[in-house]
Amino acid sequence: MGESFAELFEESLKQLNLSSGAVIVATVETIGSDMVTVNAGLKSEAAIPLKEFINDQGELEVAEGDQVDVVVVNLEDGFGNTTLSRLKARQAEAWTRLERAHEQGDTVNGVITGKVRGGFTVELDSIRAFLPGSQVDLRPLRDASHLEGPPLEFKVLKLDSRRNNVVVSRRAVLEEAHSAEREALLGELSEGAVLSGVVKNLTDYGAFVDLGGIDGLLHITDLAWRRVRHPSELLSVGDEIRVKVLKYDQDKQRVSLGMKQLEDDPWSGLKARYPRQTKLQATVTNITDYGCFAEIEPGIEGLVHVSEMDWTNRNVHPSKVVQLGQEIEVMVLDIDADRRRISLGMKQCQSNPWELFASTHKKGDRVRGTIKTITDFGVFVGLDGGIDGLVHLSDLSWEQSGEEVARNYHKGDEVEALILQVDTERERISLGIKQLDDDPFSSYAAGHDRGEMVSGRVVEVDMRVALLELAEGVTAVLKLSEFAEAADDLRTAIKVGDMLEASILSVDRKKRQIVISTKALESARHKEAMQAVRENQDAAHSPTTIGDLIKAQLEKKN
Repeated sequence: MGESFAELFEESLKQLNLSSGAVIVATVETIGSDMVTVNAGLKSEAAIPLKEFINDQGELEVAEGDQVDVVVVNLEDGFGNTTLSRLKARQAEAWTRLERAHEQGDTVNGVITGKVRGGFTVELDSIRAFLPGSQVDLRPLRDASHLEGPPLEFKVLKLDSRRNNVVVSRRAVLEEAHSAEREALLGELSEGAVLSGVVKNLTDYGAFVDLGGIDGLLHITDLAWRRVRHPSELLSVGDEIRVKVLKYDQDKQRVSLGMKQLEDDPWSGLKARYPRQTKLQATVTNITDYGCFAEIEPGIEGLVHVSEMDWTNRNVHPSKVVQLGQEIEVMVLDIDADRRRISLGMKQCQSNPWELFASTHKKGDRVRGTIKTITDFGVFVGLDGGIDGLVHLSDLSWEQSGEEVARNYHKGDEVEALILQVDTERERISLGIKQLDDDPFSSYAAGHDRGEMVSGRVVEVDMRVALLELAEGVTAVLKLSEFAEAADDLRTAIKVGDMLEASILSVDRKKRQIVISTKALESARHKEAMQAVRENQDAAHSPTTIGDLIKAQLEKKN
């Protein structure tokens, strides 16, 4: 009985084993503006910061008179004060719950609070945990910002209280939940089934849709009947949509989905609605190097090829003719419903300049125009209506070769030509410049036959061939083998400027070539001379009187 109250009190503290870190029960005495006073039956009351009693929602979770667990931080700080912590007690409780959840495989609730290298931080009831990026979802997410803030379920993968290290996984929770859903879904999954799903991820080629335990691919071509450049035009992550199962590979567990298949196919009966040569309004939806696509009704697009945009400007880029969103008039040229292709034309809605030209011009008419282009094969001349006519090299001159004459023409020169042919189907007009004058060769050939003697001036000579000008614009060929005089080289027998007489051997109107021969002329003259001699000899021995004639006849009879 001699022991003092202080000694008894000290003995009771020892029996309680109140060392630093011990968890004890305290009663809330008063709640101030920034401190909460508690009594744990120790030497003195303790003041704990008010914020340690505020929950994650910012609400005060105690009232005066409540009993709460606290952790002994310091029984004696040197001034007779006891230091207690409600936060450490809450953390200890949280660690206990985490250890139990880890052992039993239960889930814990937490909130993703931020992003760090390799993953995210998660707040688990006053304990900070690490969520690896690979454990956020069943599939890697490019953007997980929509997961930050709302409470989520996690599973504890790793727990180390000494190092204060906690690793959690959201993916494990999803896999477990989806496993049961997947089994139920796979039992009902079949091609043609219509299901509800949530858009999980968007790519350039389509969207992945969570069907509830299994993901399906909604390809970009199956989003809508119309052309879709990117799935984001129609969908966003998190959208709930209705889809149709197009194909299901049970072995690989792959599901192909479609949205447009839930609507009527606009291609059905398209040919009946738009027969060929139907004119209608369309909206330009896309421009390429080879033409533009135009929508004639929702979900139906046709191609206007660059060659069908303008009658004359075939090499112009489509962007110079139309603009995106522009309303244009088109004509239906062809519909291939099986391949879902429509050919449209713009120029067919305008007057055909080739037909207009043909209606006002005919073969043999003279026209004037400006040279637009000079090519290796001819000269293009601009005509009325913005169309071009071609003067082929062979139709530039009767005398000279086309290549030589073409050098005399230049872009921008105004020329006159004769219409040789108008082909509206092939959109071609053939012109001729040499046809404006008479053909000297044809005129000469018409007046001179084979075997006729002609004369000409030597204009060119080499070892085996000489060219003679018979008339203006008409030349003939004299070969060494057809030269009357014996010679091994024509250049030793004749020279440029000499006048020669020869006989025509042949006239080739197609090749526009006349072949002559002095040898043939010499032979013909020799025959004529011999014939003349024979005729003279016969005349010298013929009867001169009637008596002589009778006598000669009797002699022949005898």
